[in-house]
This record gives sequence, structure tokens and C-alpha cells, in this order.
Amino acid sequence: MPIDPSVAIGAELPDRSFTWTSSDVLLYHLALGAGSRKGENLDPQALRYTLEGADLQVLPSFGIVAPTFHETDPPPLDLPGCDIDLSQVVHGSQEIVVHGPLPTSGEAIVKTRISDVWDKTRAAVIWQEGVATSPSGTPLWTTRSSIFVRGEGGWGGDRGSSTSVEIPDREPDADTTYDVTPQQAMLYRLCGDRNPLHADPAFAKTAGFPAPILHGLCSYGIVLREVTDALLDSDAGKVAGFSARFAGVIFPGETIRTRAWDIGEQIVVSATISGEGERDGAAVLADCVLTKA
Repeated sequence: MPIDPSVAIGAELPDRSFTWTSSDVLLYHLALGAGSRKGENLDPQALRYTLEGADLQVLPSFGIVAPTFHETDPPPLDLPGCDIDLSQVVHGSQEIVVHGPLPTSGEAIVKTRISDVWDKTRAAVIWQEGVATSPSGTPLWTTRSSIFVRGEGGWGGDRGSSTSVEIPDREPDADTTYDVTPQQAMLYRLCGDRNPLHADPAFAKTAGFPAPILHGLCSYGIVLREVTDALLDSDAGKVAGFSARFAGVIFPGETIRTRAWDIGEQIVVSATISGEGERDGAAVLADCVLTKA
């Protein structure tokens, strides 16, 4: 069996030590489209993402990519008990909780384990949890993520739980659009994710897509930035956590529409494709919640 839950669940991955600099933070923000709108090169709020110095801040989603930011090979899938093919894997969901504003440079150690494996009959879902700490042991952030492995499953295992986030029955407090640039996936892959699914047309077709798709974590970061700018005064320090399920793909050149509802300690978010034709309204992120600091 390509996936052996008895081996996988609870298995710990090797600890990873890593460092980051303000240049990494700047590249990450630029890869999310920060500063790309007209006039943002002169806007003090926008420059908090794109100009080094005392005002530079870090979107919490940077913590997800920081451990592998300098990787240049496709992401490995050497998970204990899991013999799977990269072309059959898509990102299922992602959550990050930060324990304070992230520093613009630093070093950390991340400990990751496989927390669960679900059997969806025609697919498997593999969950991982990671905790990043400073060298002194101070917790920095915690992540939880899942990958969806098509063609696996069917061993009679736990199907897992299913929860959904209710969208308020009223007009959103923010409604924005962002045009994904044709080269955005090429830029984002410089942030440590060289999966050819996002760059190589031939590989994308092998995986069942007509063209390379945008990284799910890129759309995740774009939406987080849009909501932070629209409802939190562009202050990344006001974000304590962000979670979402990757509900659909987006191709470079399409437009992401982000709608957000402020419900107190949290902001509920919807991210869909905005455009003409059958793709209009298609989901990008679902069950999406920002928790305020």
C-alpha cells in the first residue's frame, strides 16, 4: 500500500534549522503582488511591505514558507509511510498561528510531524503540524496543513471530519479584486516552491491541468494581504492567525475577488475568481478565517 497510516501517523520529520533576512521578506511580499497597484510605490502603507527599514513588517503567512525559502529543488515527498507521486498531490488546506509579530530577520528551528491520514476512498489526505521556535526555545509560530493525494485511499481508514465556515448573510465589509500577473507563479516559485506544476506546461498537463496553476500558498498570501489592507489598516501585526481550504485553482492572468466580513475577533473571508465566462465566481479559497491579534 503506497500509504501506510500505521507508519505515517505520529511520525516526526527531521528538524529543520533555517534563517531569513529582510531581503527574503521583501521578495515574498513582492511575489504576493505587494506594491503592484498604481501609486503604491509612493504609499507609506504599501511601502511597509516593500521597503527595508524600521517600518518594514512581515505578513504572518511568511512563516509557512520561511523554512524552505532557499530551496531550489522540487518539494520532496519523503514522508514516512507515504510512497506518493508529486504529480498527484495538491495542497488541501493551510493554517498558521503566530505568537507575536514576526521579525524581519532571524533564525529558527521547526519541528514537524504527521498528525493524521484520512481515507477519502479515491484520495488520501495527509495532515502535518509544525512548530517553529527561536534558538532559545521561544515559540514563534505554529502551522497545520494538509495535502490531497489523488488516486490513493480505499484502505477503509478514517474519512476525517468536515466543517464549514458560515458566510454572514449581509454585504461584506470589504470587497476587493486583485489581478494575478502572467508571471506571478514564476516569481512566487523563487520563494522556495519549485513544484513544476506551477511553471512547466508539460508537467501541468500530466497532472490534469491545461496550464500551470498559481501556487495555493500564493493565493493564500494574496488574500491575507488584501484583507489586512482593507480591514486592519495594513498592519500585519494585527493578524494572529489565518486558515483556509484550497477550494479551486487559479491560473496566472485571472482575477481574485476577496470579500471579507468583520465579526469581532475574527474576519470571515471568501475568495473567488472574478471575470467573464464559466470561471466567474469559481472558488479559490473556502472556509477562510482571519483571527485578530
